[in-house]
Amino acid sequence: MDDIPLKTLLACLVVFIILSAFFSISETSMMAINRYRLKHLAQTGHRGAKLTSQLLHKIDRLLSVVLLGSSLVNAAAASLVTIITIRLLGNNEWSVTLGALTLTFLLLVFSEITPKIIGASYPEKIALPASFVLTPMLRVAKPVIWFVNIFVQSLLWLIRFKTPGSGAAHKLSMEELRLLVLEESHFIPKGHQSILLNIFDLEAITVDDVMIPRNQIEAIDIDSPPGAMREQLSTSYHARLLVYRENLDNVVGILDVRKALANPESGEINAESLTQILREPYFIPEGTPLFSQLQHFKENRRKIGLVVDEYGELKGLVALEDIIEEILGEFNAHSPMQTGMFQKFEDGSFLVEGSSLLRELNRKLGLALPLEGPKTLNGLILEYFEDIPESGTSLKIAGYPMEIVQTQGRFVKMARIFPKLNK
Repeated sequence: MDDIPLKTLLACLVVFIILSAFFSISETSMMAINRYRLKHLAQTGHRGAKLTSQLLHKIDRLLSVVLLGSSLVNAAAASLVTIITIRLLGNNEWSVTLGALTLTFLLLVFSEITPKIIGASYPEKIALPASFVLTPMLRVAKPVIWFVNIFVQSLLWLIRFKTPGSGAAHKLSMEELRLLVLEESHFIPKGHQSILLNIFDLEAITVDDVMIPRNQIEAIDIDSPPGAMREQLSTSYHARLLVYRENLDNVVGILDVRKALANPESGEINAESLTQILREPYFIPEGTPLFSQLQHFKENRRKIGLVVDEYGELKGLVALEDIIEEILGEFNAHSPMQTGMFQKFEDGSFLVEGSSLLRELNRKLGLALPLEGPKTLNGLILEYFEDIPESGTSLKIAGYPMEIVQTQGRFVKMARIFPKLNK
């Protein structure tokens, strides 16, 4: 070493620091890279992405080759600094201590902190090219790494540490997926983002939240006079109607309105002709998640289901269209104020039917009424009072002042909701 020029030793030290920085930046970028984008790039045939995926598949080997290279380079750098310091300052305790402190500073700044910040900021730009260097290094150092890993695995076994399976650490929960969609909103069009978030909600929303309540179901009595039947079918807005006998608890089937009106036999509509074209009713237990029900509709090739409680009593009706609207939004192009269920006043208040679903009010009117308990505005008001309120009664729920406009028997028929008061 005494014959080697000082400039050569300094040049070698610079090379060792650069190599140490390479291992640091490679390790950080490999750990920080987006695994899903990496998988996509690998599937498209990107060579660097394929090599990086192979390295990350065996994370213990990747860390071994990186740490092995880093340790060797840092040890060589420490030896060089000691030689350089002794040549410049002499062989004494102060010179050795100063050399150690200088090397620590150089490695910390140029080989650790700075490279790792860059690697974490641009993982894809660094990890993919670095894989072309680390892959052959891993092959060359495979015997050494295998020998070292024998001791590593033995130590892990002694401390009873179990490594997770491949990919187990990268599984995302539904809430994590939701957060990912929200945080990456600048990459996802707003309409697509809304659809994705609505899909995540399907597990939390049940058929009770979107069903048409029993008292709003349009149905036809199979024992009605033929003239009344034809008139109701001709003026019905719906493509399918419930058919019952005596009352809604005795549903006999689902009727296709167009098929009934297209009867070729003299156009006669009566109980006998309707019975021949009725489809068996399809019942859904209350509390069924919307996502599950969407699957059930597909499996059973149905578009309408009747929601029943634990006693078999009819609670409401849910259609495939209701679930699709929860995902895509309203199909109607006109304003929600034109539906007949809401009337807006100049002061910003709304006249609302008590049978309106709370989820629909929140979505269409931009409210934030609680959804944990009752499903309709009437139920929410009755729960608040624990009694039947009289017309003209005022209340406040979730910060929204309300006024009971009309009651009918045990039911709040109309209520007026005012804008939330700002404190």
